[in-house]
Parts: sequence; C-alpha cells; structure tokens
Amino acid sequence: MDILRTAIQERISGKAARWLVTGAAGFIGSNLVEALLKLDQEVVGIDNYSTGHKRNLDEVHDKVSPAQWGRFVMHTGDIRSARDCSTAVEGVDFVLHQAALGSVPRSIEDPVLTNENNVDGFLNMLVASRDAGVKSFVYAASSSTYGDHPGLPKVEDEIGRPLSPYAVTKYVNELYAEVFAKCYGFQATGLRYFNIFGPRQDPEGAYAAVIPCWFAALLHGKTPRINGDGLTSRDFCYVDNAVQANILAACSRNSHAQGQVYNVAFAERTTLNELFGMIRDIVARVRPAVGTITPEYGPERPGDVRHSLADISRARNLIGYAPTHSIRQGLEEAAEWYVHALA
Repeated sequence: MDILRTAIQERISGKAARWLVTGAAGFIGSNLVEALLKLDQEVVGIDNYSTGHKRNLDEVHDKVSPAQWGRFVMHTGDIRSARDCSTAVEGVDFVLHQAALGSVPRSIEDPVLTNENNVDGFLNMLVASRDAGVKSFVYAASSSTYGDHPGLPKVEDEIGRPLSPYAVTKYVNELYAEVFAKCYGFQATGLRYFNIFGPRQDPEGAYAAVIPCWFAALLHGKTPRINGDGLTSRDFCYVDNAVQANILAACSRNSHAQGQVYNVAFAERTTLNELFGMIRDIVARVRPAVGTITPEYGPERPGDVRHSLADISRARNLIGYAPTHSIRQGLEEAAEWYVHALA
C-alpha cells in the first residue's frame, strides 16, 4: 500500500481525492473500493448488481474503519443510462471504469447484451467523464484483444483478429479511447487484464471463472472439469496486482504514460494442469480426501486462445507497475477467503 499512498500524495498533494469506481459491487471493483478507502480516499460507486453483489460491499465494510466507510457513497445505477453515468461522475477527480459484462462464452450466446454493456456503457462513461472534466480515466481492457495473434509474450502494439464478441467490445473500447484523445483531448488509459483472480470472484453461474469454480468443486469433493487437454496456458494475475495498476495509472504524472494501453499480468505462464495441481494441494490441507482427485477433460471452448503470456515492460517503465503476487502467492493469500466463502 505504501507505493499507492505515495502515488496518490504526489498527484493530489496529500489531500483526499474523489474516485468513481464503476462496477463497485463486483469482484475487481470491490477490491478497488476497499484499497481506496484504506488509503483514506473519498469513493463513489455505481453498480446495477447484474453480476456484482451487495455481499462484496458488506465485506469491504467489515475490513475498513467506520471513518473510512463514511467516505463511501454507493449509487444503484446502470452504465447503459447516460443520466446514471452523469450523476455518478459529478464532482469526481478519478474514474476507474470496471463495469462490463465479462465472459467469452456469454458474449457468444448473447452478443447484443454484451455490446450494450461493454460498448454503449463504456461510451456513456467516457462522455460523462469528459463533460465532468475528470483528471484521469482508467478503464478495464482485456487480453482477449490479442485474438489470434500467435506471438508470445503479448506486446501491446501487436494484436490479431478478435475471436469472440467480447473481444470485439473490448477492442472497441480502446478505439473509442484513442478517438476521444484525438478529437477532444481527453485521455483514457486502458489496462489489458490477464485472467485476474482473488477474493470475491464469484464461483456461481454458467460463466464463472476457472479458479473459483475449481476451489468450489474441490471443497465440495467434486471433480473439476478442464476444457481441452489441460496444456492451455494463461498468465494468471492476482487482484492486488490489478488494484496497483489502476491506482498507479490514474495517478501518473508522466505525460508519456497517459492515454496508453498496458498489459496487467504477472508475466508468468501456467497451464491448466499446473493450476489444478496448485489448487488441489491448497484445498487438500483442509480437505485431505481431495488430494487424490483427478480432473475430467472435455472439449475446448469456442473463442478461447491456446496460450497467453504478457510482456509487462511498458507498465513497469511508464507507470512503475511492480506486481507483488505470483499465481502461487496469490492462491496462497486468497485461500482463506475461498475456503471460508465457498465451503
């Protein structure tokens, strides 16, 4: 937290700033709210609770002091409403735009709904923030933008063709950000997330992410399912790393850093088979019987890329990004939450 406190103090001269976190009741959003409140900032949240949960904010309430919680204002609203966006951004200094409808499979099933949230909603927030004169706008981009580009590690300026409607929407966000910089002089910084995981990631529903799904399955003695042969690899990134990137990007005073797109990852590749082994070993400490469980394998999912690995040198060099948690460290730190919440 020291690096983040220093970054905020350097940007705002020690005074509390007012931050807007969209998707504040979601997984990443609630972790951002918690971090900012612990840094004694004023925080506004907005969420329509379509994928976020009030229980996430209840956990934040329990983890901060009464004085810190008193600096938080929550709006129930929808980024698809231009009016809701304008109301939420009023008087805000920094915007951390996390609200989106995630999941490649969901986007294939319902591309229209994905577009409404991820493109229309993004544009509403961009316009509202421009009109409100916010100091900084940082948004959640996605590693899915790399599409079918085969190169590893993934470098920000080398992308392929999208493989899903979700990937299209996140690429459109980047295009809109670029156009707003050229047309209006309004800078928006994108963070291409690589498989973020950690506390409060929802294990329920058809589109839940792999890590909470496997924790939940093993804690209940069930056999997790791997799509494909298990050799598919990802650059899994613990949520504290993503929180750091958001705040550093928002507070950067480096003119060359503004309006960029950054990879947010740990820069380490892990196969699904390796991931399963790590999670099984952790769960076996509290549920010894799961130590003998082996996964079942099914067909690969449409729209998924085979391998993913990030080059994070741009973020290191321009905003001082220094990820603190590898996948193993992140799983160890999050294990207590998973065991408590998913048991």
